[in-house]
Amino acid sequence: MKKYEVMYIIKESVDAEKRGELIESLLKIITDNGGNVIKTDEWGMRDFAYRIDDMYKGYYAVTTFEADNACVKEFDRLMRINQNVVRFMITRDEAPAREAKK
Repeated sequence: MKKYEVMYIIKESVDAEKRGELIESLLKIITDNGGNVIKTDEWGMRDFAYRIDDMYKGYYAVTTFEADNACVKEFDRLMRINQNVVRFMITRDEAPAREAKK
């Protein structure tokens, strides 16, 4: 399994209780598909640099996890259709570059 990081923004209009449930359901997608959640950092409500769909703020969260390709594809698919997620980005956590051979 490879290590990944996903940063996502939840709509400002989602109240705190529903937001907690949403974050848990997103983590459950990873674990249900064979992945392992390492940690989740909630950055909280932040202003956008520009307006997105008539919104000026969103709740930011970052999750680090380990998963295979099938898990990441399913997670990506479900994030795209979730109406409470404004934006998200999944990146692979690359290992440090090896020293170049001379």
